[in-house]
Amino acid sequence: MTSTATTGTSNAGTKGVARADREAQIIDVACRVFGESGYAGTSVADIADAAGISKPLIYNYFGSKDGLYAVCTRHAAGVLVAEIERTAGSGTVGLARAVVTLDGMFRALAPQPWLWHLVNDSTAPRDGEIAEILDQHERRIFAFGEDGVGELLRLSGNDDRDDLLAMRAVWENVFRTLVTWWLDHPEETPEAMTQRCVRLFSAVFGEIAVVPSIL
Repeated sequence: MTSTATTGTSNAGTKGVARADREAQIIDVACRVFGESGYAGTSVADIADAAGISKPLIYNYFGSKDGLYAVCTRHAAGVLVAEIERTAGSGTVGLARAVVTLDGMFRALAPQPWLWHLVNDSTAPRDGEIAEILDQHERRIFAFGEDGVGELLRLSGNDDRDDLLAMRAVWENVFRTLVTWWLDHPEETPEAMTQRCVRLFSAVFGEIAVVPSIL
């Protein structure tokens, strides 16, 4: 799991680079630095050094550390939600959908694991624009989780609202725990982790019919 950004050799601050490209380069590096070191542990100087640019350039483009962090958080949340939205539309149902969702997240995070840490940073500000972005991200994730869990319960003939809320809480914790465990074991490929999830779910719930292409 390696970054596509290069430390100390970026041309983000060189002349002749379009502003949009330069901003994208800075965001790429900043997402990695924020994700790896956390909001509290990262300074504008750290990001400037990693990107090979000057601090004034970052202030010129993003206004402040919080301004850059907000952009990075929005980007990271967008990537993760887009992946969950994609797998939600895959047509799989029940526990197979849970496996497909996890598999998609493993594959999306493999080249950029810091995105997960960025949207789950306990040191991030809990007010203002950043908090609003994170709250919106959480609501969208909850909505997808509720949809998937609701579908699973309906397949078993259960339409109890409190059961749905309880099971959603279970799924959210399982999902976060498995992704976090995987990120703590970088030697584990996305494919191997998906197979591990199938084994774990099968041990608890019985054999799971999953989409062959993900195994």
